[in-house]
Amino acid sequence: MAKKQSQLDVLVVAPHPDDAELGMGGAILKMISDGLQVGVLDLTDGEPTPHGSPDKRREETDRATEILGVHWRRNLGMPNRSLEATLENRRALAEVFRETQPRWIFAPHWEDAHPDHVAATQLVEAARFWAKLSKTDMRGEPFHPERIYHYFCVHLKLAPQPAFVLDISDYWEKKLAAILSYQSQFVVGRNDSPSFIEKIHFEAAYWGKTIGVAFGEPFSSREPLGLSGLGSLV
Repeated sequence: MAKKQSQLDVLVVAPHPDDAELGMGGAILKMISDGLQVGVLDLTDGEPTPHGSPDKRREETDRATEILGVHWRRNLGMPNRSLEATLENRRALAEVFRETQPRWIFAPHWEDAHPDHVAATQLVEAARFWAKLSKTDMRGEPFHPERIYHYFCVHLKLAPQPAFVLDISDYWEKKLAAILSYQSQFVVGRNDSPSFIEKIHFEAAYWGKTIGVAFGEPFSSREPLGLSGLGSLV
């Protein structure tokens, strides 16, 4: 059966514009290359920040979206810095799940120093359950996404033990270009050494090394992963 225009294979939920690019820009590019319909849902506009503004952040997000080539992107306009797992926010997210009907949802890793990231994942997990409810006045038809995977875009110095690492070697340069679209966040006003971009490079190279490739992205899952065969393992 053909998908409706609004239906997606994958929906990446990001607390702020740039989290999806940082945590799994390579995976997004790879999935699109494999023919999947991929969308990104930003929960907040990510502002205020020291060198950003709502208008500037929208322009940067538009550039990153074009580079990634995602099929659908929306911002729910929830409050940055005070994102909460309220019933109102849960409902809004569940309605998006019912509208887009993604098979897989990607959310931030559940352990993080940033309260917005923690709240985002709490919302995703609760909204996944709510999305399947019948006898409700929520918009859309009941729908239950098959799986939630978690990407790492954390503010803690974690030593992750991921469920799997995805080879993004062919997509590294394009992922980096998408990240660099957010000049106000990662370039302007920064003089750290090593630079933020260098750190991103080091991390991707480290995860690539763990699976014997140039660059990788790690992912976790609270639920067991099932394999129908070993043909895709690297």
